[in-house]
Amino acid sequence: MYLLSLLVFLTNCDDKEEYYARPENLEPAIYKQLEDRGNFKNFLALIDKAEYKNILSAAGYWTLFAPNDQAFVKYFAETGISGVDAISTETARQIVSYALVYNAFMTDRLDDYQANVGWTVDQAFKRRSAYYKGVYTGSAKIGTQVVANQHIISGNRTGNFVFTDNNNKYLPYFTQIFFAKQQLSATDYNFFYPGSNWNGNLHVANAQVVTPNIISENGVIHEIDQVILPLANIEEHLASKSEYSVFRGLFEKYMVYYQENAEATARNKVLTGSANPVYAKIYDGQLEFALNDEGFEVRGANRLNNEGQTNTYTIYAPRNEVVTNYINRVLLQHYTSLDEMPVEIIRDFLNAHMFPSAVWPSKFRQAPLKTSEQARMDPSSNVVEAKMLSNGFFYGTNKVQEANVFHTVYGKAYLDPKYSMMIRALAGYKESLNLPNVKYTLFLISDQVLTAAGFSWDTRFNYWVYTPPTGGATITGAPASVRLQRIIDQHIVPAGENQNRIYSDLTGDGIIKTFSEEYIKYNNKKVFAAGNVDRNEVVNLTGPVEASNGVVYYVDRILNFSELKVSQHIAANPNFSHFNSYLRGSTIMFDASTNDVKGTTVGTPYTYLIPTNAAIQQAVKDGLLPGTVATGVPNFNPATQTQEQRDQVARFIQYHIIAKEQVPVKDQPEDPRGYETLFQSISGNIGTVGVSYVGGQMVITDAFNRKANVIKANSNVLSNRAIIHQLDNYLRYRDN
Repeated sequence: MYLLSLLVFLTNCDDKEEYYARPENLEPAIYKQLEDRGNFKNFLALIDKAEYKNILSAAGYWTLFAPNDQAFVKYFAETGISGVDAISTETARQIVSYALVYNAFMTDRLDDYQANVGWTVDQAFKRRSAYYKGVYTGSAKIGTQVVANQHIISGNRTGNFVFTDNNNKYLPYFTQIFFAKQQLSATDYNFFYPGSNWNGNLHVANAQVVTPNIISENGVIHEIDQVILPLANIEEHLASKSEYSVFRGLFEKYMVYYQENAEATARNKVLTGSANPVYAKIYDGQLEFALNDEGFEVRGANRLNNEGQTNTYTIYAPRNEVVTNYINRVLLQHYTSLDEMPVEIIRDFLNAHMFPSAVWPSKFRQAPLKTSEQARMDPSSNVVEAKMLSNGFFYGTNKVQEANVFHTVYGKAYLDPKYSMMIRALAGYKESLNLPNVKYTLFLISDQVLTAAGFSWDTRFNYWVYTPPTGGATITGAPASVRLQRIIDQHIVPAGENQNRIYSDLTGDGIIKTFSEEYIKYNNKKVFAAGNVDRNEVVNLTGPVEASNGVVYYVDRILNFSELKVSQHIAANPNFSHFNSYLRGSTIMFDASTNDVKGTTVGTPYTYLIPTNAAIQQAVKDGLLPGTVATGVPNFNPATQTQEQRDQVARFIQYHIIAKEQVPVKDQPEDPRGYETLFQSISGNIGTVGVSYVGGQMVITDAFNRKANVIKANSNVLSNRAIIHQLDNYLRYRDN
């Protein structure tokens, strides 16, 4: 029984070995395939030297771009290397691991992007290779000192280092289908690889695929005709080229910091035995990207898996002489050195040259930037060097990218330290004020003027403080910020709000609509807002100074809003005395305790249309206001009026107030249109008036098609979010 059981057991073992044996029709592993083909002797020798034989002989899932022996003949001739024996182990590892791509891809899948949601066809031109740089030796800024011979590892995120990401380099390749999908041509390829033969098939960097889709047990081999060493990334290429040292120096001095990383230090100790700290080299988090990041992500967005397959970074690196000239001519207009200026200026300068996307040579004009309208470079005349790098496109240029942030109306304050407080207050407008196709007139307030007006910035609590210059309680935080914002808004004049007009000539007389929809006026190169009128002061100007999207003026005091109510401005003007008397006598329309006109809302714009005293007397004669009909003498006393007469007064006043808009008398008339008033009929219909221009005269038309001319001499009176006009006739409403 024992012998019989043993016989059965041994028989079953033979059956299992046969069942699990390697199928005879399975292709050989990558290493064996290369051996069997006979034209990869040099590459096999490098695989052996790099100790990758076991990896490429065992189970796996790889794509290998394998240079044939003829490729090595060219490589040896170009480099002067005698043969494989003269190649170091480190170089062998670089060549082999960079040729090795994770996952097995036939040519029909290489140009497909492995997105989080699945395959996206014809959108990929890179794959992550097995090569990564790891820890290297270099100089690091530790504290305030630059210390040589430190262990450094590249940051792999903008403003961060992720230990679990080895920062593998990507290998670029180009297919005819991908180029067609992206509307690219041989010109785009040859821009990076001049002299290379674009045959429209599969290219890997500067190599051509000779034999594609060699199936192996553990992956796919694509035979290529060039030896490819790991491409430099943007940081590495800049460091190797002295002609860009000034541009690179701005990154190194102002945009880089070194952070000791305990995890990287521990791993390096295990690998090398060195207990010295490893510092992650990290780029400023507000840059468009980190120059040493081998992957890809858009700043502010979550990094997606494999996103580096479908996109890459682009940088324009100006040569030393043009950078130096631009710094001296533009950035240092009001500074003696870069160290004096806010680091934001340097960051904006660098970001203007950095595109968080692939900008192909044929598509320079299609690449928008936050700090610039487009890549203002001509590929034929401005690009002196073009390189396809592991993490991006590199264009060396003979021209600086002139960012809007420095050349628009915003830039006139941004580059001048005397206007730092206004720049802080304009933080929310930076992007819009830098738009090249949106025109502005901007009145700039210096720190000295804002300080004299009572404003300051508290650096301890990071908020605005307002102390009334004439005395009173100090306010801080949000209330002070709201007050300052209203003032700043009166200094921003969008051309689109003023019939596309830029006010480059303020020698005449006129009225201007500001960003806050409040109005300011100018007269003979002086300007004033409602608050300036209250204080009997004008604002003197220096300028205009032209910018790429408008003009700027420098003011000697702020354009201030009025603290008074509209009723107070009406009461102060003797031309409005009859209207004022009816208003103040009406308990329906006026709150004597607050000076508010009832029915209006604080913060909402209004236009007051006030008939002359003679016109109001005519309204009395016509029976529309209480008084003596025969003589037109008004009765302002509500105590002697009937309820119907008190209602008459209220309806009359309501119909003479345009709601929700300030409608000025302009020197450039607009098309006729209607406006709603505060008046509402018994049936609920809102009363409207028409505004038109006849022969340069502003005319108001009432519900009965009666006309009233605006008297210019007593109009465009600025008030608190309101404009007041005088009419030569009264306006008549419809009761229903």
